[in-house]
Amino acid sequence: MIQRDRWLKIFYFTSLVLLTGLLAHRAYLYLATPDFLSVHAAQLAKITEAAPSDDELKFAVVGNVNNSVRIFGEEIVPVINAGDYDFVVSAGNAVSSGREESYRAIHRLFRRLEPPYLLTFGENEYSDFGSYRFYEQFGPHFFSFRLKDSLFVFLDGTGKSDTAWQLMWLERELALPNLQNRFVFIGTPLHPPLQETPVFESENYLDNEAFRRPLMDLLESHEVDVVFSANLSVYSRLTIDGVEYITTGGAGGPFVTGETPFHHFVDVTVAGESVSIQPVLFDIHLPAWRRVLDGMWSATYAFFHVSFLRFLLIITALALLAVYLHRLLFENKDYYPDFDVDEAPYRDRSLRVAMYSNNYFPFVSGITVSVDRLRRGLEALGDQVLLFVPRYDRDTRSDPAVERAPTLAAFGNKGEFRLSNLFHLQLFTRLRSFRPDVIHVHHPFWLGSVGLFLGRRLRVPVVYTYHTRLEHYAHFVPLPGPLFRNLISHYLIKRFSNKCDGVIVPTQSAEEYLRMVGVKTTTLIQPTGIDLGDEQMPSAEEVACLRQRLGIAETELVLISVSRLSKEKNIGFMLRCLKKIKSADLPPFRLLLVGEGPGRGQLETLIGELSLQDRVILAGSVEPEHMNRYYALADVFVFASRSETQGMVILEAMAAGLPVLAVRSSGIDDVVQEGKTGFKTTENIDAWGGQLERLLCDSDLRERLSRRALELVRTHDISAFSRNVRNFYVRVMAQYHARGR
Repeated sequence: MIQRDRWLKIFYFTSLVLLTGLLAHRAYLYLATPDFLSVHAAQLAKITEAAPSDDELKFAVVGNVNNSVRIFGEEIVPVINAGDYDFVVSAGNAVSSGREESYRAIHRLFRRLEPPYLLTFGENEYSDFGSYRFYEQFGPHFFSFRLKDSLFVFLDGTGKSDTAWQLMWLERELALPNLQNRFVFIGTPLHPPLQETPVFESENYLDNEAFRRPLMDLLESHEVDVVFSANLSVYSRLTIDGVEYITTGGAGGPFVTGETPFHHFVDVTVAGESVSIQPVLFDIHLPAWRRVLDGMWSATYAFFHVSFLRFLLIITALALLAVYLHRLLFENKDYYPDFDVDEAPYRDRSLRVAMYSNNYFPFVSGITVSVDRLRRGLEALGDQVLLFVPRYDRDTRSDPAVERAPTLAAFGNKGEFRLSNLFHLQLFTRLRSFRPDVIHVHHPFWLGSVGLFLGRRLRVPVVYTYHTRLEHYAHFVPLPGPLFRNLISHYLIKRFSNKCDGVIVPTQSAEEYLRMVGVKTTTLIQPTGIDLGDEQMPSAEEVACLRQRLGIAETELVLISVSRLSKEKNIGFMLRCLKKIKSADLPPFRLLLVGEGPGRGQLETLIGELSLQDRVILAGSVEPEHMNRYYALADVFVFASRSETQGMVILEAMAAGLPVLAVRSSGIDDVVQEGKTGFKTTENIDAWGGQLERLLCDSDLRERLSRRALELVRTHDISAFSRNVRNFYVRVMAQYHARGR
């Protein structure tokens, strides 16, 4: 095992070195090589300016530079530079392919030449969509220029350019008067196949007979002196119908003439009508191992300049390999709890708990109530709690254990959603002086983010309670709904949860959701507690007074729903269900909606459209200490929200002995026991309305469900809830400090 790890480490660091080297090499290529546009125009200007005053011209022709970059750059270029040539022509196959990287490489290579240079558009230049690069970086695929009394014509033999147009253009160019010499450059050989054609190159000739035959006739009729081509790794010189055809394929790469391998370029000297052509040979004798290394270097050079996609694939593969090996070698993975962690030093002392929440009293919500109950429960256990929450305009409470941050902006119909000043000095100074043992955040953003940040700075473990299914609140976010609902909300929860040291979820289904989105943090499943004290039971006189104030007759059954009046609570579904059963033969009933929110106006309009004014009462917001009267007034608790992580109001209703009728969702499914404490249906008007009719008509059923609800809710007492959360704090603290963080 030790030997295996050693080799894996060597392989890992080798991958890192290769990755770094490749990135540096690629960066160097792109930083060191400038962009090129219309190179031929600049080169032709240099050729014209440097033209000799006498009648003699001297130029060099190279071909197949791509075969051996090192030989061309180190051996041939210095000879050309010292040879007093007026310019250099590549007869084709200068680049390895038509990709951008290969074109950039040839620019770097040809910059070593001191004479100006021109490139013929050949097969390699055309391949891999290289035609547009050649046109952009060098110029047209076929062109001509005149120097003294000589005409130099560059043709496109790849098939990219229209052949009829080229023939018509070429005839006009060759017919120009006062020409002593005519030279034509075409990347693909025109002459018939040679006997010494190398293996695998038999198809490297111009095979378009409709273009080749008229072209050769045109060259003959206008007495062209020489046609230069490449695309074959040989040196060939033959005359056909008075026209000399030279194929040069050994500028950078070896070829075979007889049994002697050598490299070369072609020296062309023009003096009046006299044209002298001589191959300049390089007798380079390399040992076998050097030829192998030279070939490997050429292949490597071409490889990293030819394919950017291939380069990206290499980088990706090496990066993935490096990450995999790093995780394999250096990350200790233990999928079981650490039973050796000693929790005793943290269990038997008073804890200092700092909490961060984006809302708190006087604003009433499920999170507000949950935070307050946990605070009271922890204080009953002897712990100290310090809350960091927003400041509200109507807040008249003075609580030394609550630090309120000033509000920057308020949202909602009554400004219940607050954006606090995250840079409020007391958020930092008071926390530091409090010296918390653990920080508990109740939102994954704004003040919750502050709590997480300060926990990291103070080296204190951070616990997060997953209260809210953010994807159901997309209508409040100024982003495209599907984007936030299907991507951002889940990523936000995952990222924030994994940064925390512990996560509390109220239900099993909520815990399953976190695991599905990728949360790996230690988790506690703990529903919010319910205060079951006797002082919560209102008197019969208080209930009767409330019934009278709301205008509910003694003979009417009362359905109650407690939630924020907002789109995500799905109240419109319940109203449409009531419309459907309104005309049925049922006992008289009323629906009592307790809560406020931005959707009140839309609900009032919907109630009017459904003619439910005599059946629905909007009671508005009710202080938590008075909610017991409303529950005592009711006979059935109804709920349609699908955005809950727990549905804490359902537990409160069951604590008041109310059977529950709800729409099945993740937060509801764990709380309501089907047929025992109430009923859960799909979001279907007939199904939900049918169960409501059963509950309204069957008093024995309501009584039976009520008794079972009271039995179940006793397991959710606030003292047990606080004690379980405190034990989780202790476990998280012990694990945190055991890791030496």
